[in-house]
Amino acid sequence: MTTSNGNAPQGANNGGASKPFKIFIGYDPREDVAYEVCRHSILKRASIPVEIIPIVQSDLRQKGLYWRQRDQFESTEFSFSRFLTPYLANYEGWAMFVDCDFLYLADIKELKELVDDKYAVMCVHHDYSPKEKTKMDGAVQTVYPRKNWSSMVLYNCGHPKNKGLSLEVVNNQTGAFLHRFQWLEDNEIGSLPFVWNFLEGHNKVVENDPKTSPKAIHYTRGGPWFEAWKNCEFADLWLKEMEEYMKEKKSNAS
Repeated sequence: MTTSNGNAPQGANNGGASKPFKIFIGYDPREDVAYEVCRHSILKRASIPVEIIPIVQSDLRQKGLYWRQRDQFESTEFSFSRFLTPYLANYEGWAMFVDCDFLYLADIKELKELVDDKYAVMCVHHDYSPKEKTKMDGAVQTVYPRKNWSSMVLYNCGHPKNKGLSLEVVNNQTGAFLHRFQWLEDNEIGSLPFVWNFLEGHNKVVENDPKTSPKAIHYTRGGPWFEAWKNCEFADLWLKEMEEYMKEKKSNAS
């Protein structure tokens, strides 16, 4: 299942008929509505062609691409399958992985324009130690170095180092190796502005400073689709986007 916005390429940087920018979104059946709203928020604002592909664990298992056993600390079905992004993109061009618990408030074109071919990956370099013991619907909140770095990543899929994310590595390596980007040197991990992975409950908007205004909100502790987090910060923005998505879905079905 893939979705495209069908927008025509814009701007000189696209070189005419450029390929759609591939965006892989982590999918978990418990958070189906979060996936749909994240997808909707990207497509609605995108001024460049994008192709959205959900990373669905059951599909990957059926195709023989994912076989590792579920770990007790995995809070979502895409905790490790996310690292198949370069493989799923055929180790070509740039592609993005993002958790489903994101809400995009800006054009993805702005983010894509930040790519730098000298890096193997680019992400927000968070320094994040959550205080909560649980998140989402009661999942254990783990703390580890580079936490949340892997929640939104621009992958330079053709970079030689990303060939290191083979099926065998993704299915057998430790969580520490994968989530800390240990197949790379530190200077191969580019940095992105935090507003593209704005952690609800952690990052703050500074008054009169537009550089702190979120372009993508990450409901990492849990979003309004969970009862326990229905009153979290920026819940109103997510609920508004959900209402728009539901109206469009109903309209398209009629």
